[in-house]
Amino acid sequence: MTDLDHLTQSLARNLKRWRNERGFTLDGLAARAGVSRGMIIQIEQARTNPSVGTTVKLADALGVSLTTLLDFDQEPRVQIVPADRAVRMWSTEEGSSSTLLAGTQTPGPLELWSWHLEPGDGSSSDPHPSGTFELVHVRSGELTLVVEGEEHLLAPGTSASFEASGTHAYRNDGTEPVEMMMVVSVPPVR
Repeated sequence: MTDLDHLTQSLARNLKRWRNERGFTLDGLAARAGVSRGMIIQIEQARTNPSVGTTVKLADALGVSLTTLLDFDQEPRVQIVPADRAVRMWSTEEGSSSTLLAGTQTPGPLELWSWHLEPGDGSSSDPHPSGTFELVHVRSGELTLVVEGEEHLLAPGTSASFEASGTHAYRNDGTEPVEMMMVVSVPPVR
């Protein structure tokens, strides 16, 4: 795949994502940007490479920078936060503390889950709506996180965040139970 192919795919994905996050219809974005609805459809389907001027108009209409709209390597699909990278935000001499394990920027409802997976057990999930994020923190055991077919091994104390709009699964391939916490952030209905 060439750099231009990567850029076309990145622009298609990011344009659709930001349009959905802003709650714009195709017609709404077309009117705000002064770009035809047909052009937006072609860009979102990665069937065209728009001019710089068109891309700038779309970025401005979405309220994001051009680099944000084009940057296909801005963030990895899955953010892994090893235990030693978690940030202690507050502590007392008595031993109380709060630690920021993982975070992501997304508006909407949040759900906090506690999970227990016995060895050899697992759970898979269909894709959630675009813009849904999940944060996971493994308290004990070793979790295999699978996001769109890519496996990530999470040791105790490790946290991860990812966009859950693709297939994903949680497995315990180890010999000890997995205890984990999960937060699900669902985009607001517009």
